[in-house]
Amino acid sequence: MTETGATPAIIAATSALEERLPFADTTDLEDAERGFIGALRPGQVFAADGRVVWDADAWASVLELERPETVNPSLWRQARLVALHGLYEVTDGVYQVRGMDLSNMTLIEGDTGVIVIDPLVSTETAAAALALYREHRGNRPVTAVIYTHSHVDHFGGVRGVVSGEDVAAGRIPVLAPEGFVEHAVAENVYAGPAMARRAAYMYGAALPVGPAGQLGAGLGMTVSTGTVTLIPPTLDVTRTGQEEVLDGVRVVFQVTPGTEAPSEMNFLFPDLGALCMAENATHTLHNLLTLRGALVRDPHAWAHYLTEAVDLFADATSVEFASHHWPTWGRERVVALLTEQRDLYAYLHDQTLRLLNKGYVGAEIAEMFELPPGLERAWHTHGYYGSASHNAKAVYQRYMGWFDGNPGHLWPHPPEQAGRRYVEAIGGPEALLEVARRAFTNGDYRWVGELVGHLVYADPGNTAARELQAAAFEQLGFGAENATWRNFYLVGAAELRGDKVGTPTVAASPDVLAQLSLGRLFDSVAIRVDGPRAGDLRIGVDWTVTGPDGEHQYWSRLSNGVLSHGDGAGREKADAVVRADRQGLLALFSGQAGPDELRESGSLTIEGAADALGRMLGVLDSADPGFAIVTPRPRER
Repeated sequence: MTETGATPAIIAATSALEERLPFADTTDLEDAERGFIGALRPGQVFAADGRVVWDADAWASVLELERPETVNPSLWRQARLVALHGLYEVTDGVYQVRGMDLSNMTLIEGDTGVIVIDPLVSTETAAAALALYREHRGNRPVTAVIYTHSHVDHFGGVRGVVSGEDVAAGRIPVLAPEGFVEHAVAENVYAGPAMARRAAYMYGAALPVGPAGQLGAGLGMTVSTGTVTLIPPTLDVTRTGQEEVLDGVRVVFQVTPGTEAPSEMNFLFPDLGALCMAENATHTLHNLLTLRGALVRDPHAWAHYLTEAVDLFADATSVEFASHHWPTWGRERVVALLTEQRDLYAYLHDQTLRLLNKGYVGAEIAEMFELPPGLERAWHTHGYYGSASHNAKAVYQRYMGWFDGNPGHLWPHPPEQAGRRYVEAIGGPEALLEVARRAFTNGDYRWVGELVGHLVYADPGNTAARELQAAAFEQLGFGAENATWRNFYLVGAAELRGDKVGTPTVAASPDVLAQLSLGRLFDSVAIRVDGPRAGDLRIGVDWTVTGPDGEHQYWSRLSNGVLSHGDGAGREKADAVVRADRQGLLALFSGQAGPDELRESGSLTIEGAADALGRMLGVLDSADPGFAIVTPRPRER
């Protein structure tokens, strides 16, 4: 069974939205088009090796047509808004480049140059965005950089707009909220391979663009696939009310930790009447737990900081802009946006807690959840990126954890073992497929996906099961208002059909790894230790690490499958003492170079047991950057 179009059940469900939602309201389109100056023509951005890392034209050619039945009308509307790309004037002295990466780059004109806010994901798209600005506004130098928060789409392209040498020399300040480097690095390294893999499904960057394929990610169209970099900030914003002057421009900051990112900030340009809300208030319901994986965010704190932003900044604001989407003009409209966004996160928090205290579990609360009419009528509360369904489950998880309290769910079988038991209980593969085919005919695609998944795990080679589950995922994707749900379903269908699903964007770049403290670097090594293989080993290595900031003594001890480590020398005598420079240590732990190669180059010396370091490195595992998600993974030993 191969489906190439939407079924009658999906067509009926999505068409009903056209009658229920206020599509006649064109305010967002007017705002999204306002201030347009010029676009990149053609709309491709290339890497140095000639590959395309961004293609704005790919979506434009699809979205200029009538809505196909394979796209939810609400998502189609959002995609048309988000796909608009080019340079836009926000207000006097404030410009944005939108639609040239997942995020926006904002440029504030100062006395001698321009301040760059959030230099996108990749150096290539950031450089192209700055070039587009300069084409229309003149060759102004970059005089400062501001990172609004610690997610890669807000810092990754920084070396496309400034050089590390200029920043290190103090010529260009880089501002970020306190804790920025710690959170930016930790998120992209500790669970980085798994997050990057799931991000490939969430953003659908490997899917073909088209009516049955990728049509955005709700927050932006997708992530660029160029070079990710990081220059550490030179000035931390540590408190609300902190004021700085950058190139003659006053900026007043509000720190908002624990909102959309663990390290984030809003800020006002009081002399321009322009308020930057980072990613705390955009034209969508955001994620409390992003589908790529992250720590659960705090909607209670998020709502509090939005209230505080209104109190602090509303009276001095004439236009609000954010790191995604389009601006909002006029004090009353800005206040309405911020308070409705505030109510949205507060409602998710409070109502989930109300229901969990009645005994309902996350999956039940998600099905019961309905937004009040005042929020439902506002387009910016719709779940194009986050969803009320998975956000309610996130709130439950934040307070109650993964266990729902039912002992029947305390020790479930893993998917392959459960799959074999379900298939046997139903009467074998053909009996299960017959039940699933009837459900598909009846439009119960959620049940098809769940039921047939047991057979896929029990017998991965059953092509009928894989195709039926893929067809169900495809229909669920066609019907989804949420862009990231659509992408997950469609990429999952592609995996089931044997298509190679790559991992287009990896945030743990050499620039990011270079910012690891020694402690975090050894943490990143510790999580790679193959515990069963290393269980009987006891190896001690002391380290002397040299770098630009001097010489550091460090110790590491491997015992019971655990790599412990810390400053100074270890309590027990080490088997070996290793001396290495910082770059050599990074090369060693990243696998770019081995001990022998580094010894020959002079980057590393070993005293004591010559084989100690090799034995320690020999039990380090490697992440799988392309692991399967909807089909079984190879078993560990």
